[in-house]
Amino acid sequence: MAQAGGGGKIDLASTVYRHTIAFTTVGPPVAKALFQRHQKVWVEAVGAWATIDRVIPVWARDFDEPVKITYDVGLGREFRGDELKAEEATSVSAPEVDGDWRILRARNKWQQPEDCAHHPFPGTFPVVVTDKQDWGGWRTPGAEYDRAPQKMEFQARLIAHAPQLMALAQAIRDFVGEAPEDAPAELQAMAATAAGILRAVGSGKG
Repeated sequence: MAQAGGGGKIDLASTVYRHTIAFTTVGPPVAKALFQRHQKVWVEAVGAWATIDRVIPVWARDFDEPVKITYDVGLGREFRGDELKAEEATSVSAPEVDGDWRILRARNKWQQPEDCAHHPFPGTFPVVVTDKQDWGGWRTPGAEYDRAPQKMEFQARLIAHAPQLMALAQAIRDFVGEAPEDAPAELQAMAATAAGILRAVGSGKG
């Protein structure tokens, strides 16, 4: 057993215990504000934009900093910081839509026009191009087109108008985001849906 300077024995177990207590009983963690008053945030739990009305710190005895911070955004309850996202964090960085997305008609090489009178445009099928050089885009196999030509024509029209639909979703999201508290609940729900779709398009998920 090691000896103390004054000749007494050192209680090793008590020494280890005291050091352990010193390192583990540090009290609750100190919280830092993630957002500030009047900041616009996305409230994930309700799928809507809101503005921080109040930053609410929770204090503990003998601590100079708050141990918890919640936020009042005017939606009926307080929210934790991990339930909110700053405006910049939710913006969509989707690639720019280049060129003019449009439908071209390709010649039907596997059927004669008289053999496909049930097609909307006998003798041709739709091809969606997304490049100025008429490259890229979407096309359907001949057998699948012949099985459901009306369905394939609808898909072609929908894809060709996708850039306009995306721009409309962005406009709805941004319009509501300017003053979410003034928008009716139905419009807030539409903006939340639009924002979710845009996030999926921008991230490549969903």
